[in-house]
Amino acid sequence: MKRFSGMTLLEVMVALLIFALTGSAILKAAGDHLSSVGQIEEITFANWVASNRMNQLKLTDTWPPKNNEKGSMEMADRTWFWQQTVKKTNDDDLRAVDVTVGLDEQYESSLVTVTTFVAKPKKEALTN
Repeated sequence: MKRFSGMTLLEVMVALLIFALTGSAILKAAGDHLSSVGQIEEITFANWVASNRMNQLKLTDTWPPKNNEKGSMEMADRTWFWQQTVKKTNDDDLRAVDVTVGLDEQYESSLVTVTTFVAKPKKEALTN
C-alpha cells in the first residue's frame, strides 16, 4: 500500500478560511486608511484657509476687527467658507479672533477653528 502525502479537503478549507479572514481584515484597514487620508487633506487645506484669513486680518488697520465677518476662498479646486468671531480680552488693545472654516456655506459644520490675537495698530502706523 502506498501512502499519499498531501493535504486533506478539511485542511484546505481551514487554510482558505484563514486566508479569507486575513484578506478581509487587510482590505478594511486599507479602506479606513484611505478614508482618513481624505479627512486629513481637508483639515490641512482648512488650516491654510484660516491662516490666510488671519494674515489678511493682521494686514488691515481696522480696529476693532469686524465681528461675524464671513467670506469664501478658493483653494484646491474647492470653495472654502470662513467666518470670524471677535472676542474682547482683558487688554483693551488686544482682541481674540476665532476663524472657523468649512465647506458648508451655511456654516453648520466646520472642519477647523483657529484662534489668533490681534493688537490695536499704533497711531504712528495709522498716520503714515
